[in-house]
Amino acid sequence: MAELIYYCGTMDSGKSTLALQTAHNHKSRGRTGLIFTSKDRAGAGLISSRLGLQSEAIEVETSLDIHKFVVDHLSAGDRIDYIICDEAQFYQPEQIDGLAKIVDGLGIDVYAFGILADFRTKLFPGSARLVELADRVNTLQVEALCWCGSRATHNARTINGVMVTEGEQVVVGDVGKSDEIAYEVLCRRHHMRQVTARASRAGHISSDPLPFTEI
Repeated sequence: MAELIYYCGTMDSGKSTLALQTAHNHKSRGRTGLIFTSKDRAGAGLISSRLGLQSEAIEVETSLDIHKFVVDHLSAGDRIDYIICDEAQFYQPEQIDGLAKIVDGLGIDVYAFGILADFRTKLFPGSARLVELADRVNTLQVEALCWCGSRATHNARTINGVMVTEGEQVVVGDVGKSDEIAYEVLCRRHHMRQVTARASRAGHISSDPLPFTEI
């Protein structure tokens, strides 16, 4: 039977690399599929990996009816054996419902890849719906590391090196040039304490001595 499988993890855990590898494995065995993505760092209509791998993909806009899109292609005589969905955290809950309908009604395997929670440690709507509907939810086995060397469990957004916990869930486009917005992964301890890599280095090189009491 066809399945809806969700592979999730933090940033830097290799989800896009695994998505491209999965597509390659199916294609090398003569299977035909579709690759979807949303808001990839490389731009619209592309799926890219930090290792330099890249492939064309179908951009998932908020208005796209994925189920209808697939049905239309099948009706036109196209063969679809599998579907790859990268950056699935950005999909609308209704689009995730459509993926489940594709699996159950059309018998097509769907492999989704994404980030589970945002910089506020809140589940993305798309990820939340996948957790609710997926036949299997698998944690990516490649562990991203916090600056301290511990396993990273949370994504953090920083402005000029300072961690922030408020703002839009997805920041796109009109970011002020005076503010350097970036992301990094942290272990739970440092995420809760809001200690970023830059803040850690600042602490290490500080010229202020620790308040030890002289004996």
